[in-house]
Amino acid sequence: MTSEHQQEAGEFLEGEGRGSQEAVPASARTGSAGPEQTDGSAAASGEPGPDLAADLAATQATVAALTNDLQRLQAEYVNYKRRVDRDRDLVKQNAAFSVLAALLPVLDDLDRAREHGELEGGFKAVADSLERIVAAHGLVKFGRPGDEFDPRFHEALMHAHSSEVTTTTCRDIISAGYQIGERVVRPARVTVVDPEPETGQAAQPQTAEATADAQTGQTNENDQ
Repeated sequence: MTSEHQQEAGEFLEGEGRGSQEAVPASARTGSAGPEQTDGSAAASGEPGPDLAADLAATQATVAALTNDLQRLQAEYVNYKRRVDRDRDLVKQNAAFSVLAALLPVLDDLDRAREHGELEGGFKAVADSLERIVAAHGLVKFGRPGDEFDPRFHEALMHAHSSEVTTTTCRDIISAGYQIGERVVRPARVTVVDPEPETGQAAQPQTAEATADAQTGQTNENDQ
């Protein structure tokens, strides 16, 4: 091969080498990572950025505030429902109390008619039905001769003394008492008897005192 041909071959090889170097990216030649590789490595680490952490904290605070508001509203609703139910029951009780209290004179007339033997025939059936109805609505009759007197349930119209009792006792029931549950609609009107006063024990201290005074007076006279 002549020198001219060798020179042409060298120039061709040198041109091929420069072209291959230009086709390869600079990042590949230097071995440095590009922006995309840097972002990928940050995402692969699993650590949120500062903006994401702030958004998460704000969201958690909002959820906690809404939860507290919901619990407060639920408690207020429960208290409101209890208050409404209590007021409704109270209105029903007061209405029943008023109606049944207005029927007490009728029930007293029935008791007097029964005592005199006038409650017979169809009138007796009506009276029994009325008494069953008021009893079904919670009206309870009380007051019998021999009951111990209780000022919460009895109204004493007359007092007497008797040696046959040891405590204040109802003797006669003028009119029966009625109650609804623990609420007294009307106390029983009664006559009561008290135990006989123990006059002997009460007079004994007075006699001893009088004796002592007499003895003191006699001693003073003797001294004079």
